[in-house]
Amino acid sequence: MGLGTGAYQALYFGSVATAGVTVATVVSLGLAPVLLAAVDLLRARRRTAARPRSTLRLGRVISAALSGLVLVSVASGAAAVGSRPVLGLLLAVASGSVYAATTALGGTLLAAPDVDPLALTTVATTAGAVGLVPAALAGGGPLVTSDPAALGTLAYLGLFTMALAYGLFYAGLRTTRSRAAVVATLLEPVTAAVAAAVALGERLGPAGIVGSVLILAAVAGLDET
Repeated sequence: MGLGTGAYQALYFGSVATAGVTVATVVSLGLAPVLLAAVDLLRARRRTAARPRSTLRLGRVISAALSGLVLVSVASGAAAVGSRPVLGLLLAVASGSVYAATTALGGTLLAAPDVDPLALTTVATTAGAVGLVPAALAGGGPLVTSDPAALGTLAYLGLFTMALAYGLFYAGLRTTRSRAAVVATLLEPVTAAVAAAVALGERLGPAGIVGSVLILAAVAGLDET
């Protein structure tokens, strides 16, 4: 699970560098819940046909989320800040796929009553960091910096976007399904798209706005599934 955590983070930042913030975030984080929801839908159909309404609702959630992702991705791609958008898109798809698998594994581990979310976060992030060391060495330098701004940014990313965020995420997995937890994180790519439009000038346009609304609709419809 730690190796998966490190891998999807590395793939995500690679996508940011080559395709832009909006495309990387929307595709990588948006693909994961679609994959997990699709798997749940297939399993539900195999288990029983006694809940057709629930299956239909889940299918609508998947359709809304997928349609929203396509619209936001297309709108974002038109204003991508990266120099290699195709490579960035592939990295984002890979990141989202690994993220989905890692989340599913995390949900399985947290089903055990003696697994603590904070301990799981600590072990997973540490293992992910160690696993990325060979990749960092193979990629060449610079591997360290003395720039205060860079160090402050790295500290923020490590403490808040990793340690705190994933601690809360894994705590949430104890009381909800992995698919439900990840679909709820579809709010993050919408937020990232808006923030990128404000801070970086990556404008969504009408299609991107419609896509964001569809993603929010998928989140709202999650409780009904």
